[in-house]
Amino acid sequence: MHDHAPAAGGIRSAGHKRLLAISLCLTATIMIVQVVGAVLTGSLALLADAAHMFTDASALVIALIAAAVSARPADDRRTFGYQRAEVFGALINAVILILLASWVGFEAVGRLINPSDVEVAGPLMLVVAVVGLLANAVSMWLLSRAQRTSINVRGAYLEVMGDLIGSAAVIVAAIVIVSTGWMPADAIASLFIAVMIIPRAISLLREVFSVLAESAPKGTAVSEIRTHLLAYEGVVGVHDVHVWQLTRGAPVFSAHVTVDPVLLADGRSAHLLSELQGCLAEHFDVEHSTFQIEPAEQSDCEPHHA
Repeated sequence: MHDHAPAAGGIRSAGHKRLLAISLCLTATIMIVQVVGAVLTGSLALLADAAHMFTDASALVIALIAAAVSARPADDRRTFGYQRAEVFGALINAVILILLASWVGFEAVGRLINPSDVEVAGPLMLVVAVVGLLANAVSMWLLSRAQRTSINVRGAYLEVMGDLIGSAAVIVAAIVIVSTGWMPADAIASLFIAVMIIPRAISLLREVFSVLAESAPKGTAVSEIRTHLLAYEGVVGVHDVHVWQLTRGAPVFSAHVTVDPVLLADGRSAHLLSELQGCLAEHFDVEHSTFQIEPAEQSDCEPHHA
């Protein structure tokens, strides 16, 4: 689930690290273009979008480091490996987003309250914003597939999405300035960029905290899993069920399973264990599952004749 080899799906099926590296190159290039554009045009919106790009570039570097670290094999001390590094990378991304939104919002409100005499060069602002929009669209397209299985890539994907929406807002502001000469449109676009970042950052933070709190993955119904397991012949009860995830797309399951003593006496416990693990993998996409099989008391076995 980390750095897979390229598949038939084209460049989007490349490894996570390669996709993040490509997006980093695009982001860094457009960031430089926007900084130059902001200086030449006097646009706060372009400067805000450039700051967002800078933050995204930093976040992508963090994501690349996290992806490399998470691919390291497990050892005797870290028995699950380093997959949680992706989660910490996503946490840093979310914090950066919130800090960025606060800074942009403060600057935008300040410009609206105290209008500046600086004229914004609308035509050049529009050109730079369009270039940024196209670059962000390419980055989103590259990351769209991988972000479904990696919380780390998802963090980068959400930030690129924010850049794309921000570029669209800058385009609208530039069109208003070019057509009407109304300069506050630039500050309003900046404020919009700040406001639309917050919900995405909070959503990512909630997902990170859910993983760190070892909550059941979203969409996982423990009762449904228990029902599936109880349907197997010889299974009397399922208790001490725990479902959590190391990172997005890496759920882990453990449970105690009480079985009919006859099944143990017949030496069928290994076959049952294989069936239970196959059930988790096939129906619930849980590749890592651990079961403790225990003999049930005779009184517990009587109602169950599956």
